[in-house]
Amino acid sequence: MVQFSDTHVGPHFSLAQLKEVVTLINEQKPDLIMFTGDLLDRVRSFKESKDELIAILAELNAPLGKFAVYGNHDRGGGGSEYYQQVMEQANFDLLVNDVRTISLANKKSITIAGLDDFLLGKPKVEETLEPLQEGNQLTRRKEQNQSNQLNNVTSPHSDTFVICLVHEPDVADRIVNYPVDLQLSGHSHGGQVQVPLLGSVVTPSLARKYREGLYEIHNENNTMKLYVNRGIGTTRLPIRLGSTPEISIFTLKI
Repeated sequence: MVQFSDTHVGPHFSLAQLKEVVTLINEQKPDLIMFTGDLLDRVRSFKESKDELIAILAELNAPLGKFAVYGNHDRGGGGSEYYQQVMEQANFDLLVNDVRTISLANKKSITIAGLDDFLLGKPKVEETLEPLQEGNQLTRRKEQNQSNQLNNVTSPHSDTFVICLVHEPDVADRIVNYPVDLQLSGHSHGGQVQVPLLGSVVTPSLARKYREGLYEIHNENNTMKLYVNRGIGTTRLPIRLGSTPEISIFTLKI
C-alpha cells in the first residue's frame, strides 16, 4: 500500500513533477493507493490544464483501488467541486465520511474509512466510525517494523483490518476511540522547515502534536497506529529544510 499526500500542485510544484511522483508510485506496484489530501495549493491560481492533471492521476494503478480524502486546501477557496471532479475522473474513490470494504482471497478484508477535512469540511466521526464497532469488539495485537520505506502492520486477531484516512493527524486522539487499526494523515509537511535543536518552526493547526512518522496511540479499548506523511509539495514558501518529501510504503499482514 502506498500513501502520498500534500502535493500542493501550483506555482512551486508542476504537473511534470507530479508525473514523476506517479511514476515512482507505480514502480512500487502497490495493491492500494491512498491520497490524504491537499492536491492543489490554491485552485483559483492553478493555471495548468485540468485535463492533464486528471490524466496524470489516472495513470496511477492499484488493483485493489485508489482512495482519497479532502484536505483543507481542497476545501478552501471554492475548490471542493473541482477536487471532486478531478479525483473521481482520475478513478479515485473520494471518501467523504464514507466506508468501503475490500474482500481478500483469504476471506479476510480491509475496511477503509475516509473522513471529511476537519478545518474546512464537515467530518462526521461518530456516524462514520461507530458502525465499525459491531463485530470488532476484540483485542487487536499489532506488530510494526519500520524502516525508511517499509512498514509492516500485522493484525492477526481480526478478520478485517481497519484504516482511517483523515487529513489532519491530531484528531487521532478521537479516532482511537473507535476500532481503527491504522490512521493515515498528512497536513503537517513535517513542519516543512526544521531548525537543528529547535525542531519545526511552524506547523499548521491540528498537526502540532503528531508531526511526522509513526506513532502508537492507546486508550483502554484500542491500540492504534498513526502514520503522518510529510507530504511532497510546499505551501506559502517553496522551502523545505530538514523535512524530506516522501511517499509512504506499507505492507499489511492480515
